[in-house]
Amino acid sequence: MTPRTTATARARAGRGALSAYAAGSVGMGIWVTVPGLLLLYFLTDVLGVPAFLAGLTLLLPKVVDIVVHPLLGSRSDREARRFGHRRRMMRTGVLLGGAMVAMFCVPPALTGGPAAIWVGCWFVVGNLLFAGFQVPYLTTASDLLVDYHERTRVFMFRVLCLTVGLLGAGVAAPALTSAGGRGDYTRMALLLATVMVVTSLVALVGVRRLTDECGVRVPDEAAGHSTLSDLRLAWQDRNYRALVLSYLFTGTTTHLFLAALPYFTEYVFESTGLTSILMGLFLAPAIFAGPLWTAWSRRFGKQRGLLLSQAVFATGSLALLLGAVLDGAPGVAVTAVVVMAMGIAFAGLQLFAFSMVPDVVAAAEAAGSSKAGAYTGVWTATEATGTAVGPYLYSAALALGGFVSSTSDEHVTQPGSAMTALLVGFTVVPAALMATALWFQRRYTLDGVS
Repeated sequence: MTPRTTATARARAGRGALSAYAAGSVGMGIWVTVPGLLLLYFLTDVLGVPAFLAGLTLLLPKVVDIVVHPLLGSRSDREARRFGHRRRMMRTGVLLGGAMVAMFCVPPALTGGPAAIWVGCWFVVGNLLFAGFQVPYLTTASDLLVDYHERTRVFMFRVLCLTVGLLGAGVAAPALTSAGGRGDYTRMALLLATVMVVTSLVALVGVRRLTDECGVRVPDEAAGHSTLSDLRLAWQDRNYRALVLSYLFTGTTTHLFLAALPYFTEYVFESTGLTSILMGLFLAPAIFAGPLWTAWSRRFGKQRGLLLSQAVFATGSLALLLGAVLDGAPGVAVTAVVVMAMGIAFAGLQLFAFSMVPDVVAAAEAAGSSKAGAYTGVWTATEATGTAVGPYLYSAALALGGFVSSTSDEHVTQPGSAMTALLVGFTVVPAALMATALWFQRRYTLDGVS
């Protein structure tokens, strides 16, 4: 059955509608960055949770996501078919800020295992609210009646706003918590949660405007009836499978980088304030790189851009070893340059991978099937898995190295084995993971289909 549409496609979406739609990515960037950057460190060095248990605290809640995201994708298809839009589920995003505040507002009496349970439970709640917003939000881009290059333009706006959220949170969160007290983490969460609420409300308006301007495809009658059927359909798509497996390792690598950075700055350079600076250097170039990567896409295609971004990130991960070996200012300078190059690659990783999902959906629709929600549900479940596996792998490396956890009023000296694990986990492991992502991505053959 040919998918139905609700309007005639326009050549280009208006900048106002795109900006309002993309604003939702600011809040998404905050939610991705703050737990990814600080939560593991918060558990081990503020709440006194052992490294291995801290890793499980971040990993186990994501098991729920793996199950929930595909279910929400199918439900999103049902709602789109019934109401002609996907905004109903997105309203849960307004509540996400409250979950983040609760996650970092741990009762003073809780340390160690009990504190890990508190954080883990609120992390589950936050992830569920985030999924309810994220799945229909991202699927909207696949619904739009736009062509191959316009999809990249839509995601360029989204990546720009995502980067603003990542940059703002990546710089502000470490700066606001540099003193290391529990109250500092609570105040940080309150401030950033307010931004999350406002941007989610703007995004709801933006989705309406964008779909009105461009028109949307409505899923066919078969979409959303069976989640298992939708999953089988998505997994049988060879190009989609290659893209998903590649992004699983890409997401694992980037989130390992975020989780490991506070440890690297504190224990290698002995400066917690350097975390904010390096995050700024990592993400600021990404704001300018988005339009450049978009121009690259028009000339060389998304596939080449994504492969190049993966190669640069893998090489940069290994190059960070040089910064660690050098002492003092030279080491910081080398690290800063490498981190900037990795930030430019990071912008490409986000832009190309996410803009390829609508391309795969469009190809599936051309073959007579419209299940955009199912594809997005699997995609966001994969992303959620990467956000958990990355920090978990790093926590496992720390645990194997004998890393000693502490509370905010303690200072411990790490054994040599822990320092070795800290460095290997931040450099060699992500390089190997990203090389695996590149291997899977080379099996993608859909690039250039409009």
